[in-house]
Amino acid sequence: MASTIYDVAARAGVSPATVSRVLNGSAVSPEKTARVRAAVAELDFRPSRTARTLRRRSSEVIALIIPDVENTFFTALARGVEDRAVDAGYSVVLCNTDENPVKEDRYLDIAVAEQMAGVVLAPASPQPDLTPLTSRGITVVLVDRPVADPVVDLVVLDNEDAAARATQALYDRGYRRVACITGDPDSPTAPLRAAGWRRVFCARSPEADADRYLRHTDYRPGGGRAATASLMALSEPPDAVLTANNLLGVGALSYLVESGRRPPAVGLAALGELPFPSWGATDVVIEPWPGRLLGVRAADLLLERIRGDASDPRTVVLRSDVPCPPAPVVR
Repeated sequence: MASTIYDVAARAGVSPATVSRVLNGSAVSPEKTARVRAAVAELDFRPSRTARTLRRRSSEVIALIIPDVENTFFTALARGVEDRAVDAGYSVVLCNTDENPVKEDRYLDIAVAEQMAGVVLAPASPQPDLTPLTSRGITVVLVDRPVADPVVDLVVLDNEDAAARATQALYDRGYRRVACITGDPDSPTAPLRAAGWRRVFCARSPEADADRYLRHTDYRPGGGRAATASLMALSEPPDAVLTANNLLGVGALSYLVESGRRPPAVGLAALGELPFPSWGATDVVIEPWPGRLLGVRAADLLLERIRGDASDPRTVVLRSDVPCPPAPVVR
């Protein structure tokens, strides 16, 4: 039986993607190149001419797979990816998973079938199976959602520190008991944002039970509204609330306004700009949550990999309060 690219990868101790890069003449470290070429010789591996031709002709298209296209954070992330990709000669296909791992898998299958040049993925599942892509040399960069032991590049914002900064900002305004509304515990970002809040809460409100003032819900306005109502119903309600994303902030603010507690009567902070009409909420603390910056950095890493960077996978943590490069001017 003829050897395959997977046999070569196993013999050389590298990924199939690295074998593909060596065979296509892309930049790979001399040590890995030597191992791949030795394995090719030992196995008498002969790459299919048709397959190599198809690979060279693979569409100059990048798939951007995100959980919620209606969330302005992900809209900004998409803009950052597109700005960089178009400037480099690539087109971007936008895919919306609705936080559904089944839809996510279907889009990943399409990326494989269409031999797309690369994929930027904000994963809906905690540990997405990227093997079908990486084994075929399709570049993948994960974005926004932390993943344990990522096998590809990962770009995230500083979830824990950003939540701590926003919580501290409320205490600095004179509030004495700041509650937290974050995402579902199974979400990879929710525990991190809760941890940042908890760190400051325990230091500034040591007499209070942190768990009593923490609410988990979905990252949607309805979840923020219900969680705020629950907190305000406590016998000792908080005098301020941190919401761990912009949509939770919208829900919390709507409840506070309608119940006569418009900020600053009850303090409110949100990670990210509130995307909907905000009832003149000039007193809401907004911690920057720069989706476009995340998209730009993820696209830069993706393009570096497509051009041949074969270094080990990197995890890049960006501070949320740093400025993003300006968008290109269309003339």
